[in-house]
Amino acid sequence: MNWHALAENVLNGYQLTYQECLDFLQADSKETLSQLDAAYLIRHHYYGNDVKLNMLINTKSGLCPENCRYCSQSSESNAPIDKYRMMTKDEIVNGAKRAAELGAGTFCIVASGRGPSRHELATVKAAAKEIKETLPLKLCGCLGILADNQAEELKEAGIDRYNHNINTSSEFHEKIVSTHTFDDRVGTVEKVKQAGMSPCSGVIIGMGESFEHIISMMHSLSSLNADSIPINFLHAIDGTAFADKEPLTPMWCLRIVALARFMLPTKEIRIAGGRELNLRSLQPMALYAANSIFLGDYLTTSGQEAEKDLKMIEDLGFIVEKDAFARSAEHLEVSY
Repeated sequence: MNWHALAENVLNGYQLTYQECLDFLQADSKETLSQLDAAYLIRHHYYGNDVKLNMLINTKSGLCPENCRYCSQSSESNAPIDKYRMMTKDEIVNGAKRAAELGAGTFCIVASGRGPSRHELATVKAAAKEIKETLPLKLCGCLGILADNQAEELKEAGIDRYNHNINTSSEFHEKIVSTHTFDDRVGTVEKVKQAGMSPCSGVIIGMGESFEHIISMMHSLSSLNADSIPINFLHAIDGTAFADKEPLTPMWCLRIVALARFMLPTKEIRIAGGRELNLRSLQPMALYAANSIFLGDYLTTSGQEAEKDLKMIEDLGFIVEKDAFARSAEHLEVSY
């Protein structure tokens, strides 16, 4: 198949057929670099060589009643992780200051659990209000399944975006978790949209899904019209149900990211958790399809040092995108 011609068609509004998606995934391995190069045509059309920087803080660790098989914070996990209840407002604000220092445009406030308690929600809202008053950052919340009116409360407090990953396809979901449904996840994303926040939802690759499941995931994200799409690659953690899963090959990871760009051409696509373990030395190449990364550590696993990420972007000849909000707030003095 002529991948570059297909990319040009995508730029003209064409949507890949199911068979074309399947052909993309099943193509000979020697096609991967050509696919990535074609994906770059789409990426560059919408985002140039800009890279969006995101940084997260794990404000509550472990103590989760859900049984997600990939997760070290799961109720069924025996992983040796730190467990702690909700951080204070000041601790969250200090994390945001660090993110701003490193040039991140978006700061993600994450907490384990099925959904936020009233205390947890109040803490996040108070932190968000202070951050918005003092720092040039977009804010993303990731607090689990939202109850009625919680999305509106977060929006009013200054949360710009809310992340709730679908993680896998609807067909494969029951193999991953049984304490909530795929529709529970979709429902929260819909509440986020109704509240006027930007929806963020992504996937985890490497949990045993098929080609068909991968295509289904991307179709679901397209239907949800998620603005930001983190692509995580499973980091198999000792003590979890998926501890024995082998890392993916870097070239397969590149193909997945390239397909995501073809199927979701206008969206912010972020290479997220597990990229260091699975992409390894080929991490920079993923940015020819993706246009966003997380800086620093993830929830319970370590990431690449932020300074190395910034150097990686510079070595590519790419540039860190300054968020529109950040540009308008450059005159603000950040006080500590």
